[in-house]
Amino acid sequence: MRVAAVLVAYALAGAFVAPWLLARASWPQRAPRLAIAVWLASAASVVLALGLAGVALAVPTVPVSSGLSQWLQACAMAIRAAYATPGGIILGATGTAFALFVTARTAVALSGSWARATWARRAHRRAVVLAGRPRHDIDALIVDCDTAAAYCVPGRHRQVVLTTAALAALSDAELAAVLAHERAHLRGRHHHLVGVASGLARAFPGIPLFQAAKEQVAALVEMVADDVAAGAHHRATIATAVVALAGMHAPQAALGASGSAALTRVRRLVAPAAPLHRAALLAGVLAVVGIVALPVSVAAAPALHAMHMNLCPVHPGITPPVSSA
Repeated sequence: MRVAAVLVAYALAGAFVAPWLLARASWPQRAPRLAIAVWLASAASVVLALGLAGVALAVPTVPVSSGLSQWLQACAMAIRAAYATPGGIILGATGTAFALFVTARTAVALSGSWARATWARRAHRRAVVLAGRPRHDIDALIVDCDTAAAYCVPGRHRQVVLTTAALAALSDAELAAVLAHERAHLRGRHHHLVGVASGLARAFPGIPLFQAAKEQVAALVEMVADDVAAGAHHRATIATAVVALAGMHAPQAALGASGSAALTRVRRLVAPAAPLHRAALLAGVLAVVGIVALPVSVAAAPALHAMHMNLCPVHPGITPPVSSA
């Protein structure tokens, strides 16, 4: 019972406190890739904690075959005692049902989000191919439209799409920067990151962490693409291109060069902060691993303790003492 309570408390803290802390931090703009990892790891950690809390409640009620050896029976008894709950079979069944619900809810939401996004991308790609015309010198599809827009449609037949208004609004240097930005999205497969965050937000609506992760990951992938484009183009040029496209709204199936957090991105491009020190980045990577590993460690701790008792030998050839009847 204690393990399940700790996991539920951890999940609640992650779901309600973590987004408040992360949203107010300034370092994510200095290391957007690390920030994406932290947001997604935090969301995954909360889901793991909830599912493992149900498993921890179910462990004491798992039956053990009478045909097992005496040492395994004793080991199972020790593990049951470590996870003991006062509710007995009723609480155990509730834990099993809850763990299955969390797992199924997450799997259905993520697979559904992936399927809907794939269908939307294919439908939009068919529409722009019919309506647009290829421009081979920039490897993009041009669509006649009075609104300046530039975005990419990811997938197997990925495509960068520009409107005629965008071509008119952007200088040659700005156009090259926008194309670099969109190709960074495609090479980085950023749509998968956005899709995972969106799927978790759909699976657990109303939970602050998942909603914030959806919004923040969408903004952070734009910053990552800005940084990649800045490797070959002046940051001020990228900023003016973002301003020129500020009024656009990318289709649901696409990732656009502007739109999400445009003002923050312009400020970041014009007055970039110093990137995080290598030691801080390493600490961040270790934190990501720790965030995901913590609920697993909490859930497994009693079992590991029981396995290191004399009744649960973990080394071959060591046989526990068996009392004679």
